Amino acid sequence: MQGCNPFSPAYDENLTSSSTLSDLTTIDGVFKNFQYAYTFKDTIIYGQLISHDFIFSFRNFNEDQVFDDSWGREEEMLTTYGLFQNAQSLSLIWNNVILSTEDSLSATIVRGFNLTITLNPTNIMRVDGRVNMALAKDPDTGKWAITRWIDESDF
Repeated sequence: MQGCNPFSPAYDENLTSSSTLSDLTTIDGVFKNFQYAYTFKDTIIYGQLISHDFIFSFRNFNEDQVFDDSWGREEEMLTTYGLFQNAQSLSLIWNNVILSTEDSLSATIVRGFNLTITLNPTNIMRVDGRVNMALAKDPDTGKWAITRWIDESDF
């Protein structure tokens, strides 16, 4: 054990970024990288999943009224950055796919999720719901990106 530092293990040459990140040429890869981005609070990976013409739509439960609202890529990235910065930890679990339609350049996926947001040990939020996502495939790179996300949770 002399010279062994458990807080600074040796570099594992067998561990590459491909062992943790998935290929964006598959829709499953997009969802795996989404989960990775939330787990490690990585806005660079998250940004690769979000199309330049992205729209996020959600039901806004205001004090006086309930209405549908939306925002684009810039606000999505700022909001997600704020979540990543303020959360102590995030745990995202993707559940079964409820609906899947796909052709060569577009797809719509509806699936359930469980998200646990730990802001601190006494402030933990749990969100269960569904995402309704449209994805588009770049014909040049073959990579999928999220173009529309309709949040169907009751948060």
